[in-house]
Amino acid sequence: MYTYDELKAFTDHCSRCALSATRNRPVMGRGNLKSPVMFVAEAPGRNEDRDGIPFTGPSGRVFDQLLESAGVKREDIYLTNLVKCHPPGNRDPLPEEQEACILYLKHETILLRPRIIVCLGRIAAQRIISPGYRITREHGTFLYRKNTWLTAVYHPSAILRDPGKMEEAREDFRRIFEKSRETGAT
Repeated sequence: MYTYDELKAFTDHCSRCALSATRNRPVMGRGNLKSPVMFVAEAPGRNEDRDGIPFTGPSGRVFDQLLESAGVKREDIYLTNLVKCHPPGNRDPLPEEQEACILYLKHETILLRPRIIVCLGRIAAQRIISPGYRITREHGTFLYRKNTWLTAVYHPSAILRDPGKMEEAREDFRRIFEKSRETGAT
């Protein structure tokens, strides 16, 4: 079992896929290592690649608004990505890039032992919950697997493109933290 610092050192020096050649900085997860709620997005964006921190920039501001609407702060949760390096052109991470990085996410999950894993967007949901997951139909629903509740919500960048999704996302976030309280996780 690795410590968080050891896992971060591995990601900082990773060259398991071609993304390592084009990244500025790998982006390891951040937040409360004892949080019962782990959020998993698909991959770092341009700002995150520059900063080495998950969810900076406009998507990060939307994410923080959603947390705030549920009465939660970023320091209360853990936030990470499926893929730790920024895909060029902000494209979706390729299956082989996801496969190269999934080991890091598995170790993060073992290390944190979250009670709830929230996939931010379709890509993370299709990798973690089900390959056929449909975010527009299934967001906010819960599935229990291996002692962990799984759910998915709209990615903050989808809300930036379609602000009409904000109210649904706020309701999903409210239910996530309600579920966390129900399960005794918080």
